[in-house]
Amino acid sequence: MSQTRDETLAGVDSRTIETDRLETHLIESGDAVGEGKTVVFVHGNVSSSRFFEDTIAALPDDHHAIAPDLRGYGDSETKPVDATDGLGDFQRDLRALLERVGPTGSVTLVGWSNGGGVAMDYAIDHPADVDSLVLVNPVSPYGFGGTTDLEGTPCFEDFAGSGGGLGNEAFVEGLANRDRSEGGENSPRKILRTYYVGPTHQFDEEREESYLTGMLDTVTGPENYPGDASQSDNWPGVAPGERGVNNAVSPKYCDLTGITAIDPGEKPPITWIRGGSDQIVSNESLFDLGTLGRMEQLADWPGDDVFPPQPMVDQTRAVLEEYEDAGGEFEEVVFSNTGHTPHLEVPGEFLERLESALE
Repeated sequence: MSQTRDETLAGVDSRTIETDRLETHLIESGDAVGEGKTVVFVHGNVSSSRFFEDTIAALPDDHHAIAPDLRGYGDSETKPVDATDGLGDFQRDLRALLERVGPTGSVTLVGWSNGGGVAMDYAIDHPADVDSLVLVNPVSPYGFGGTTDLEGTPCFEDFAGSGGGLGNEAFVEGLANRDRSEGGENSPRKILRTYYVGPTHQFDEEREESYLTGMLDTVTGPENYPGDASQSDNWPGVAPGERGVNNAVSPKYCDLTGITAIDPGEKPPITWIRGGSDQIVSNESLFDLGTLGRMEQLADWPGDDVFPPQPMVDQTRAVLEEYEDAGGEFEEVVFSNTGHTPHLEVPGEFLERLESALE
């Protein structure tokens, strides 16, 4: 099966590949049989391949760039997410796609946000097929929400305070209704402008519409975004369910620390790129209940001793330092005054770092 998206940037093609797991839509650029490397871009939560379109359009033509839409996102097929296997559904979908597309040799994986977790999971299972990893504001190796320290210790045994029950209802409703308005604190456009980028960033109007479409193409519901939930006796009264993407990145199911155990001879070099002003993945994420409780935005917060903000950045650094101690290598690159999407906010600097990782 093959189809094209109605409009793409110059030099970018669009098609859908049918694998034994999923009809996966992707955009791509460059020469599939050239001398450059195959670069695979994996998008994050509530987004799609559209968020990497500018980057792959700007890559030199000798590289073959591929940016798929994950299941339940963009123009790919909708299938449920089994959260009990962490990010396994997404990782195996990606594996099936790459086996079908057939890149020669190993690939460079560029994973953003949740996609960074998918990229790490892929490297854990297929290290010999990963030439290098570029992690862009990645989810912590201990998942998102509900952990207290650098070792990923859960705040509660049932991992309350993480998972599918924490999705903002107004935001989810806006996605479901494909709301393109500029009103409301939790409208998709408001979230895009306020949290996906740093406070000083201004979108090009046409490109903003494409990114907003990429958000609105997120499938909502208990099997996809945000997922289902279970009741808890612990604060804030909800714990992870077993379906959907927000449960897949709950620390109950998401543990990517196995990346440190990759054989030293197969450990891909890692470039960790992040925005210094990221409000989504940070040590004081505004999407983390510990942060919101400390800010007195949530009632009955049990305090820092029980439910502090998750030290997401520090957790990632600790795991990557262990990765280095175990024979790997990593470089941390921080762009100041940049939020959750450095590939959009500082595209020139981002591309320079990416090309350096491809050398």
